[in-house]
Amino acid sequence: MRAASQPLTNPAAATRAVAFARRAGRGGRRGARFGRAALAALAVALAGCQTEPRTYEDRTVAGPSASALEVDQGLVSANAARLAGDYEQALRLFREVLAVNPTLVDAYLGIGEIRIAQGDYAAAEPAFDRAARLEPRNFAAQFGHGRVLQALGRFVEAIRAYHRALSIDPGSFEANLNMAQTYLAIDDARGALVYAEKAVELRSGSGDARLALGKAYDRLGRPRDAITQFETALELVDPSPEILFGLIRAYGELQRFDEAMNAAQFLVRIAPSANAYERLGWASFRAGRYDESMKAYREAVRLDPVNWPALNGVGVNALNTWLLSQRSNGSAALEAREAFTRSLRLNPDQPRVVKLLTTYQI
Repeated sequence: MRAASQPLTNPAAATRAVAFARRAGRGGRRGARFGRAALAALAVALAGCQTEPRTYEDRTVAGPSASALEVDQGLVSANAARLAGDYEQALRLFREVLAVNPTLVDAYLGIGEIRIAQGDYAAAEPAFDRAARLEPRNFAAQFGHGRVLQALGRFVEAIRAYHRALSIDPGSFEANLNMAQTYLAIDDARGALVYAEKAVELRSGSGDARLALGKAYDRLGRPRDAITQFETALELVDPSPEILFGLIRAYGELQRFDEAMNAAQFLVRIAPSANAYERLGWASFRAGRYDESMKAYREAVRLDPVNWPALNGVGVNALNTWLLSQRSNGSAALEAREAFTRSLRLNPDQPRVVKLLTTYQI
């Protein structure tokens, strides 16, 4: 080891060496031996036992540690496996990188996305929750947490998560649409309106956004505006029961019963159900098409014997037939009484049905 011309690296040691040398110099021959030793110590203290001066490369910041590189490579491999649909391999790799770095947000997001793809929202929620807590300003974490909370029916918590996401990215179409849909799920049309309008503004060609806005308008007593949105949605996407149910209701509010009946006929063609036939029965009755109405209501009851609104429809049609016969059609009166009685057993809180039975004594 050779000395290098470097600044004094240990001033305290050098001071002690100088003092020792001075004491030794006053001690004769014995002092001389000690003096030489002291001088050697002083030389070491002043020069330091150092290697060659560092080059520029030696002074640069060290690269990432092996573990950091492994984590990065593991994350890349995990996401590649996830995108390839190899979820078990991806989950294993995500867990391995989290064992090295338990605060890696991207790993939690990857796990959450896999669980969503598997339809396991309950398992996805803790992953997104952890990511959102680790990085409160991470949009993907907050929005993902909102998605799984919405899917789990935890609507109030979902709204809070979407609010956090929108505070990060107010212009997100997905967050605005999901917020509107979640407010509608808790029957808060006023809360949904501003987000549905924003979603349509951001993406006017979205049938889902038009549907959400139409539902908000409908529930706020704006049927004309609702119809505009529902009809636009039908032009943008394939007809869905949700859109058609909305149209039937809005047409009915404006007493456009023929159009409501046409929409209901379309509904039973694409998605026949007890509720669809019940709506067709209702619209047909309002349009004065009593035979078609009775037929639709009976089909609804056949598909769902406990559908009490459809039973009421059968009862009203039978009662109407009895009255038009000048109260001579006894079978119609019997059918009306039986339908109303069955409906009341299913839902006793129907004062209007009770009034019909007592008024007409059928």
